[in-house]
Amino acid sequence: MSAPLRQTPLHDAQAALGARMVAYAGWEMPVRYDGVIAEHLAVRSAVGAFDVSHMGQIETTGPGAVELLMLLCSNDVARIPIGGAQYSLLCREDGGVLDDVFTYRLAAERYLTVTNAVNHERDLAWFRSHAGGFDGQVIDRAADYAMISVQGPLAREVVQAIASAPLPERMTIAERTLDGAEALVAGTGYTGEDGVELLVAPEDALGVWNALLRRGAKPAGLAARDTLRTEACFHLYGNDLSTERGPIEAGLGWCCRVGGGYIGAEAVSAAREAGPAEQLVPFVITERGTARPGDAVVGGGVVASGTFSPSLEMGIGMAYLPSEHAAVGTEFEIDVRGKRRRARVETRPLLKV
Repeated sequence: MSAPLRQTPLHDAQAALGARMVAYAGWEMPVRYDGVIAEHLAVRSAVGAFDVSHMGQIETTGPGAVELLMLLCSNDVARIPIGGAQYSLLCREDGGVLDDVFTYRLAAERYLTVTNAVNHERDLAWFRSHAGGFDGQVIDRAADYAMISVQGPLAREVVQAIASAPLPERMTIAERTLDGAEALVAGTGYTGEDGVELLVAPEDALGVWNALLRRGAKPAGLAARDTLRTEACFHLYGNDLSTERGPIEAGLGWCCRVGGGYIGAEAVSAAREAGPAEQLVPFVITERGTARPGDAVVGGGVVASGTFSPSLEMGIGMAYLPSEHAAVGTEFEIDVRGKRRRARVETRPLLKV
């Protein structure tokens, strides 16, 4: 018998709003409220609010915290200033990607790493299995935070209206009081729009959520989050990233420090030097049709992410193509449920905002 689905602190509020709930990474999550297109366009034109409390958090503290994180994370964690944020990968020795994460430096010897829900338990075990010999602690904080992402051109204005002080800038994090609740406010997101991500105590989540909605934030579900991130060409673990793919072929060599010193660095360096056999590229479908993950590329390759873009009003996605066919402007065909659809390699991001 499978384990019962977990529920976020905002579950009942979402059900009251008419959210359609689905199983996702062991959680019961809202996939949409009144429609994917409406929610997507609200984020692009104004402001949307996403319950992302299924995300995990790992706190690493102590004098040896930075050395442990430098071993685990592909990016240069030592360069994060207090109050800063950094995107990174967790890799295996063979270069396969275990997860992509954001790490925030909350204090001189205190870091908070946000993990993907589907990988949190594995990530936590990975951190703990390598923590021996380092002067520090690895603490599971997933139960201590609810997380709300507020995104769109009016996102900061809406959050600022309930904040105790000016919001932190992009790629930084700071403590603020929101509608009377203590919170961590991070200038990060997953939509390509400006916005913030809020980490609050679970018991405070409903009050903050309702305050945001009263000020005009539109509730948005996982489906809109996916179309938004695909337009921005942000990776989704399990689609664009996996243990079977490395950072170089995924186009993430920029967040893998050249000097090495992290788990998987030798494999990543070898792939960088040799060049990948395949590369993850963004594409548009140049006729009617929408590709889906797993659709085969005619002549070699596979669609990793595929959806209909409400902003561009066409099929878009990202695909792994043989490197010799990955140049911008290259045309190719995708087998979409037995029909060939013409597509073209584009530049990142697919939507310029």
